Amino acid sequence: MLAGFYTAASGILVQQRNLNEIGNNITNSQTVGYRTRRVVQSTFEHNLLTRFEHNKYNKIGEGDPCSLVDVVETNFDPNSLKETDWPYDMALVGDGFFNVQGAERQYLTRNGNFNIDDQGYLVLDGIGRVLGESGDLYIGGSDFTVTEDGMVFDQDGRYVDRLLITQPTPDANTYKFDNGMYITDNAQPLDKPTVYQKTLERANVDMNLEYTRLIEAQRNLQACATAMTTVDNLNAKSATLSSIT
Repeated sequence: MLAGFYTAASGILVQQRNLNEIGNNITNSQTVGYRTRRVVQSTFEHNLLTRFEHNKYNKIGEGDPCSLVDVVETNFDPNSLKETDWPYDMALVGDGFFNVQGAERQYLTRNGNFNIDDQGYLVLDGIGRVLGESGDLYIGGSDFTVTEDGMVFDQDGRYVDRLLITQPTPDANTYKFDNGMYITDNAQPLDKPTVYQKTLERANVDMNLEYTRLIEAQRNLQACATAMTTVDNLNAKSATLSSIT
């Protein structure tokens, strides 16, 4: 009976984590540059299943009594763009991330909903200053131009800097933070990024798919909870019968 408890309980924990990630995707469906996250489920305690018949055990198959969250993967597939009239808005097409210097660390992000601070630097509100290849990117005002390859020119057409657009290497460890921020231990600059000014990248959240997965996860959670109640009732009956005998 204990195995039944472990199986049902592990299923509840996995589905709860799944619901959390789906809810986060739905919540961020309008967040600029947000990337969908998906729970990848795995198992442990792999066992052989046997049946005792005619005074001997016969193998009838294999089973995994407990499940767990193996990893939560991020879907980096691109999504559509929308044009804006805000000169500080920028979108990346294809690979790459903008780099933003936060208070404690440097972040990668696809969120190009930038602004300007009181000192004339390009910033991502609430996070920090946007980085160029030479450091914090100073633009001075709204009359500046960003070319498709990330070159920044001031109102007089003079070169200022180039946006620092990087991509984590295949062997890098990349971690997700809140608000679509990421950090990595190994990234390299992109030679030919594609940047659009006065444009934003939509979140790659498919709402129809997310709601379908939400319903599925809720039903799985309910099934696991029902199974746990059933196992508990069987244990109670077994204890009652044992006390009688």
